Amino acid sequence: MDGIALLTITVLAVFVGFEVVSKVSSTLHTPLMSGANAIHGIILVGAIIVAGQASDPWVLAVALLAVVLATANLVGGFVVTDRMLEMFRGRKRVAPPGREPEALKPEAKEGTR
Repeated sequence: MDGIALLTITVLAVFVGFEVVSKVSSTLHTPLMSGANAIHGIILVGAIIVAGQASDPWVLAVALLAVVLATANLVGGFVVTDRMLEMFRGRKRVAPPGREPEALKPEAKEGTR
């Protein structure tokens, strides 16, 4: 394939990917993100294999760029997934500064004896 065809396919893939992801509800975001992280892990392994077998400096440069971008995407996906899961965890109550919880006050301990 020539460069114009590859560029056309890349641009169309970006538009289709944007449309598909923008239509996902927030309820499905976390499971889909976990699946996407698995796919990006495979992409990272593929980029490392290509970088290891590259003999042309241009191919090596593009492969190393692919490794960097795939790593950033993979780590970012896990960060976003972790932040999404934090929203579903229960919040811990923290006493305001200067106030002790009732169970730790000396009066509460004396009154129970």
